[in-house]
Amino acid sequence: MQISANRIAIEVDIQGPADGRPLLLIMGLGMQLVAWPEELVQLLVARGFRVIRIDNRDAGLSQGFDHLGMPNLAWAAMRHLLHLPVHSPYGVADMAADARGVLDALGIARADVCGASMGGMIAQHLASMAGGRVRSLTLMMTSSGARGLPQATLRVRRALLTRPGRDPARILAHLERLFTLIGSPGYPPDLPTLRQRLQASVARAWRPAGTARQLLAVMADGDRSTLLGTIGVPTRVIHGDSDPLLPLAHGQDLLAKIPGAVADIVPGMGHDLPPQLLAHFAAGIADNAARA
Repeated sequence: MQISANRIAIEVDIQGPADGRPLLLIMGLGMQLVAWPEELVQLLVARGFRVIRIDNRDAGLSQGFDHLGMPNLAWAAMRHLLHLPVHSPYGVADMAADARGVLDALGIARADVCGASMGGMIAQHLASMAGGRVRSLTLMMTSSGARGLPQATLRVRRALLTRPGRDPARILAHLERLFTLIGSPGYPPDLPTLRQRLQASVARAWRPAGTARQLLAVMADGDRSTLLGTIGVPTRVIHGDSDPLLPLAHGQDLLAKIPGAVADIVPGMGHDLPPQLLAHFAAGIADNAARA
């Protein structure tokens, strides 16, 4: 269903008991709410959560911003590498305000929050800006954006910036290659299952211009280190030791900067949510929520 949040339309999926403990899941760059596996959602519901998944603005079925045009990512990336300001029409903090607007629209005073990748960056802003609205915070495969942290491999960066065009076969081949590149070497995907999930995702929505604008927002957001010290809720950092997009140093940096943060370093995990680890993720989210 769609709700009005922060004066824009946000697609929301809610599962679990009405009196369950609210858990907001925020997905990453260009990803849709369906990227949170249904199996994970059901594991969380079984633990008593009311699970709320959202499509971020410019992704999935939420409101788009195509009137803002396609950004010049090459130029923005060059400025970012040279430590020059990058300007974006909306920011990561705006996406955090969208998430807070979802809680407002649903009448939720406090929620446990879990964000993955860019969703973890959004969650950092949300925990910092919303004060008592966030009960606990789980950050998965994400980053503070601090300068000096290791970058993604060149192959991954090239794949992220590749434009496959509009041909469905090319789009699916591009996505399969990208997810294989950033996936978990310790938990390689079942390719037929991966293709099926990617096909369903593309059929639901394919919005590369929105992904580009989101990426521009991440570049413009820069270093969030100063706000990390203001996060005063129980925080768990889940990070793979084999992440080729955001290497382990990004997770370690978060652990050093968020007061009282607990480490969950997963051997063999890359930048994805392997089926074999879903029970581990659910347990980690629940254990962290219990600390609140």
